[in-house]
Amino acid sequence: MPGGQSASAPADAHGNRWLGAVTSLAMGAAFFALGFWFLPQWLGFRVNTAGAARWRCLGAIPSVLGFAVALRCIGDFGWTGHGTPVPVAPPKRLVVAGFYRHVRNPMYLGFAAGWLGLWIVFGHPNPFAIAAVTAVAIGVHLFVVLYEEPTLRGRFGADYEEYCRNVRRWWPRLWSWKKP
Repeated sequence: MPGGQSASAPADAHGNRWLGAVTSLAMGAAFFALGFWFLPQWLGFRVNTAGAARWRCLGAIPSVLGFAVALRCIGDFGWTGHGTPVPVAPPKRLVVAGFYRHVRNPMYLGFAAGWLGLWIVFGHPNPFAIAAVTAVAIGVHLFVVLYEEPTLRGRFGADYEEYCRNVRRWWPRLWSWKKP
């Protein structure tokens, strides 16, 4: 075959793509289990459905949509990037697919919307929880700016720089960006 490739090279590439996607989705399932099952119980959240509190179920809408965005992003890491969101098994390709064409950090934004929705459902406006969420949001921003972005610049170079010039970090574009 041209270029020294064997006949099985395309099948291997396809298999690696599936392996990356399945691994990413398994990791995503673990995060969702933590988010939906373990953490709310550990924090003592209970759903109150009496009186006006029954409207809290509307919080499930941003929660489901947000976590669906995050799950899609996790899948994109495996399918498009051939890796995972976890730094020990990072993507081998720059992921500019799906929601990543609108905003650079859709997974974080999806998780944030998901958690805000859960917060509405469980109705837990504790001032200490608000302070903790604020601290986590600041920590995520600093992690992105101080670790993720420099790492991606080093790994993907000019492609990542072009992506950063065209897609904002936290504020989504109305129309998806397509590399010219």
